[in-house]
Amino acid sequence: MAAQRQAKIHTASYAYSRFNVLAKDLENAKELFKIAGDRVFVGVMVKNFPTNEAAIQQVKSYQAAGIQVSVGLGAGDPAMWKRVAEVSKETLPPHVNQVFPASGYTLGCLDNENTLINALVEPSGEVGKVYITTGPESKKIKDKVSCEAAATLLAEIGLNSIKFYPIKGDSKISEVAAMVKAAVKCGITTFEPTGGLTVENVHKVVQVCIDQGAKRVIPHLYTSLVNKENGKTEVEKLKTLIQMTWG
Repeated sequence: MAAQRQAKIHTASYAYSRFNVLAKDLENAKELFKIAGDRVFVGVMVKNFPTNEAAIQQVKSYQAAGIQVSVGLGAGDPAMWKRVAEVSKETLPPHVNQVFPASGYTLGCLDNENTLINALVEPSGEVGKVYITTGPESKKIKDKVSCEAAATLLAEIGLNSIKFYPIKGDSKISEVAAMVKAAVKCGITTFEPTGGLTVENVHKVVQVCIDQGAKRVIPHLYTSLVNKENGKTEVEKLKTLIQMTWG
């Protein structure tokens, strides 16, 4: 199962980036997709909806318009983990954000090789060490594990992507590099840095991921792209992102 998923998902032989962004509404999502196409995932955060059904309807409306959806928690709230799994099971989006302890559960719920599911790992402040206790209860326990241990566990589960949050822009760049290196060693070549990323600092972060062997980097840029006056993600900022190139 894990090998089949990995073969299905990792089709590129070169490193590239795909951006995970928000949209105010369907029209804004259409604008973004028109500009970026398959270079963008548009996030639907379950926390923003009163019920699973409301979130499901939003996802389906985006999917009907051909938009690639990323189902997420909302503000990284681990209490939303089960709702993420349930909404994703009903909609089978191409991308799902999940906390580490619930990533295997979500993988089993979907049983869908076309969905990329990540697992949230938190930097610890020490290079080479991370927190995998990112669930609603486990987050209270701050025991560090090695990047190698975290990556090995995820590889055994069958996960193909690691979400690293919060990196606070590029302030934790050495920790990012260590986690990517360990992930790639275990065969996990998709990496998702997030937390404080902007048009100005994202290039450096993605380049570090690529330098450590990541084949696909999915940086999450949320509020930094949003126009504070109208709540829309700005098309011009997305244009700038997709024009970026990496060595």
